[in-house]
Amino acid sequence: MPSGSGTERKQRKQIMATKPPGLYANIAKKQERIANGSKEVMRKPGAPGAPTPSDFKKSALTAKKK
Repeated sequence: MPSGSGTERKQRKQIMATKPPGLYANIAKKQERIANGSKEVMRKPGAPGAPTPSDFKKSALTAKKK
């Protein structure tokens, strides 16, 4: 192993820890708030601010496998 590989791994973990939640996490949180009676509504497909099909494709590429 090259020297510093542990440091690089540690830096990568820090970056991942500070990364904001993804698209699916945000959708799940909003659905939970709605279920708890927040009176919010999900945006309809095509509405301004709603995720586009390309957003879902990008999100699927970065999804972690279980």
